[in-house]
Amino acid sequence: MLQVGDLVPDFELPNQDGEIVKLSDYRGQKVVIFAFPKASTPGCTTQACSFRDALPDMTNANAVVFGISSDNQEDLQKFKREQNLTYDLLSDVDHKVLEAWDAWGMGIGPIKMPVANRSYWAIDEEGRILDSKVGIGPEESMKAALAAVNAPVKND
Repeated sequence: MLQVGDLVPDFELPNQDGEIVKLSDYRGQKVVIFAFPKASTPGCTTQACSFRDALPDMTNANAVVFGISSDNQEDLQKFKREQNLTYDLLSDVDHKVLEAWDAWGMGIGPIKMPVANRSYWAIDEEGRILDSKVGIGPEESMKAALAAVNAPVKND
């Protein structure tokens, strides 16, 4: 499990348009990644739209935002379009990143199946975890991530 201060392992995943996003390409700016179980479902829509609405504040904090789920690119493209999302959604269909980040498990709905656990990770300019939580509410993930990227830098 990734802890505060850990260097985040690099990854490459396709976005909703099939373009490869490499995490290390964003060194030098903060990165917020939030995981959601399933595109176009109520809780996930609430979560994604809360990040969309907070994007100006994230940008002011020098942070770029990505959503990640195990949905395929087509579902993510539709979700992005329908919700007017202005950031990329990453498709982790093999859930390798989600598993490595301990955000893959059994869903809580009536049909028990493995899904992404709603989560967020705030990453600093050097690629280290500022804050994270696996298993969090849709709107709480955005609020906590925004607080993390706006927090003053701690000098040890």
